[in-house]
Amino acid sequence: MIEHIALGIAKLERARNLKVMMDNGEVTFAGNRNLKIFGGLKCDSGKRMKVKNRVFFRNKEEALSLGYRPCGHCLKSEYILWKKNRED
Repeated sequence: MIEHIALGIAKLERARNLKVMMDNGEVTFAGNRNLKIFGGLKCDSGKRMKVKNRVFFRNKEEALSLGYRPCGHCLKSEYILWKKNRED
């Protein structure tokens, strides 16, 4: 897990570092540290969160292993499965 705030002090520096990581495939999902939710990098819900709460993951397995749940908007089918397994 990589914290967004750890990618740099300035907004532009964070954006550049994140772009490099995305281009290299080091980051494929983003999450909200407080809500323990993760989703795709282009999810509208994720784009609205505060930088201090945003974290990044290499893959779904990493996010799930750290106790994050799939986003109900951009990962709807995974969310439904997660919710069903939780109720059983």
